[in-house]
Amino acid sequence: MEIVSTQQAPVHQHDHALTGDAVSASVARIADAVARTPLEDAPRISAAAGARVLLKREDLQTVRSYKIRGAYNVMAQLSDTELARGVVAASAGNHAQGVAFACRSMRVPGRIYVPTTTPKQKRDRIRWHGGDYVELLAVGETYDAAAAAAQADVIRTGASWIHAFDDPRTAAGQGTIAHEIVEQLGAVPDVVVAPVGGGGCLAGMATYLRSLSDDVAIVGVEPTGAVSLSAALAAGEPVTLETIDPFVDGAAVKRIGSIGHRVMAQLGATITDHPVLSRVASPAAVPVVDASARHVTSPGTAHITHVDEGAICTTMLALYQNEGIIAEPAGALAVTALSSLQLPPDATVVCLISGGNNDVSRYGEIIERSLVHRGLKHYFLVDFPQEPGALRRFLDEVLGPDDDITLFEYVKRNNRETGAALVGIELGEPAGLADLMDRMAHSRLHCERLEPGTPAYDYLT
Repeated sequence: MEIVSTQQAPVHQHDHALTGDAVSASVARIADAVARTPLEDAPRISAAAGARVLLKREDLQTVRSYKIRGAYNVMAQLSDTELARGVVAASAGNHAQGVAFACRSMRVPGRIYVPTTTPKQKRDRIRWHGGDYVELLAVGETYDAAAAAAQADVIRTGASWIHAFDDPRTAAGQGTIAHEIVEQLGAVPDVVVAPVGGGGCLAGMATYLRSLSDDVAIVGVEPTGAVSLSAALAAGEPVTLETIDPFVDGAAVKRIGSIGHRVMAQLGATITDHPVLSRVASPAAVPVVDASARHVTSPGTAHITHVDEGAICTTMLALYQNEGIIAEPAGALAVTALSSLQLPPDATVVCLISGGNNDVSRYGEIIERSLVHRGLKHYFLVDFPQEPGALRRFLDEVLGPDDDITLFEYVKRNNRETGAALVGIELGEPAGLADLMDRMAHSRLHCERLEPGTPAYDYLT
């Protein structure tokens, strides 16, 4: 993952400061537009984590994500002249729904730019929330491409730029989540775990919580395919990642916001060891937690950690099957990270379920990624002789009693005698891979395992 250091000035500069008081002031300002979402105990997750875990259910918010808080807080502070010129926003989907809701509620015209990768479910919801007040435009494959188009629109038309995360007013509105948590819990929690996309929500929550207590531990969670905050902390400034994995669309941001970076840097956030650090000019700018003490959440600490996209999918399925929670990939980030955190048994931990705008058509891919992550799904190229009984020999000699063929597809014919087939096998348990590989090695058939992450794996599967 290459990193390009670039400078990007925001379209509009604001004098507003992100403070605990600014978050408190935002509570009344957005009260009529947002729901007071539940803070729920999670017994199953608590047992696995070894501490009391509560879930802040922003998936039950007015627009099924916390983004309405920041969007409405900004628009509620615009002048009549600014509102008359309209607003422009860029979003992977959730911020867009918040802006669309605000546009319709306040009768303000808006243009919203989304990446072409934004799920259809989110696009449909944006149109529904905005009605006749919002025009939806799909540009580029990433949030950053959509944001560039939106900024060009602002310069051209003079409309107000409603930033998804890098505006103190946006961050303050999103920080009201922490205000609610403290009120609902009756105290400041010991640990708060939140996802990281552009960093506005994490910055707003951390700012408010630390204004009340120096002891609360803050944990930001990034998907391994989009570690823009870690890269910024390591470089000492926001940098632009050349490529990201767009799967966790709600957190797939190439460049962290300056506010998110500044707040976490001021808190002295440590980051876990990650390959991205070796490609940053000044990796010593931020301490990396030693592997032997990784992810320890002591009072007053701040951490940035990373979770694999496959692990996120596993968490999404577990939340759905056990808690009945429909979480989008970014919404499952915080809970996914719990397995790598060392938590005191008497700690009270709050995890933010940031959104529930997940397209049901994605569940096939979610199940697939989860199976691969858990070591249950594997792919092979098998050269089959072009003769009767070849497939039967494979079933008898190679496949185990608990193994199942989930994909069989001829890729090409090498010659008149053999043909290569792509074979997907689901194991009964991860430990069964060693025996399967041993049977393949002793088979008369030539079998080659496709390793996840390789070009051949990505192309063929």
